[in-house]
Amino acid sequence: MSSFRAFRAFLNSPVGPKTTHFWGPAANFGFVVAGLADVKKPADKISGKMTAVLCVYSLSGMRFGYMVRPRNYLLMGCHAANETVQLYLLSRWAMGTRKSVNYSNE
Repeated sequence: MSSFRAFRAFLNSPVGPKTTHFWGPAANFGFVVAGLADVKKPADKISGKMTAVLCVYSLSGMRFGYMVRPRNYLLMGCHAANETVQLYLLSRWAMGTRKSVNYSNE
């Protein structure tokens, strides 16, 4: 019976599935899935500017998820996951552009 009460408390909580505090972060996991799909792409197909923008977006989203009342740990977690994926993609992009630059004066 206590598990039913816990589930009911979750349903009616300020960050439960009846609110945007739940469905917003759930939808934001789409960015994480898209980033994971980009991991298989060649480095020259990754947009450095867009990846950098998504890094800044995720950093600000993590801060917002922590500062908003009630604290939204799901939002903070989804942005942390996206930040991790985007930083990896940004490093792949940077390594790929570094390899394609000719440093000699030929």
